[in-house]
Amino acid sequence: MDYKVSFVFTKKGLMKYISHLDLMRLFMRGLRRAEMPVKFTQGFSPHMKLSIKRALKLGLESDCEEAQVILKQPVSPEEFMRRLNEQLPEGIVVKEAAINY
Repeated sequence: MDYKVSFVFTKKGLMKYISHLDLMRLFMRGLRRAEMPVKFTQGFSPHMKLSIKRALKLGLESDCEEAQVILKQPVSPEEFMRRLNEQLPEGIVVKEAAINY
């Protein structure tokens, strides 16, 4: 069974200069370091099932960016936020998380 985790994060300070592709890589690295049970795509070049709702223009700050990741095992929203925030740099903070079964 898949567990979709929708989360809201901030992008502030020097992190406003990070590109969308680098932001995706940053979250992938953070999820891996937080040892989250992330689901991967099938095929020749598997990658994490992670999506950011919209790409923010370079140089703009935001308090309410939305993203979604699919997990193989359930993790409580509080634990998800705590573990991921420990791995993210200053300026990127997960504010909310919700699991959709």
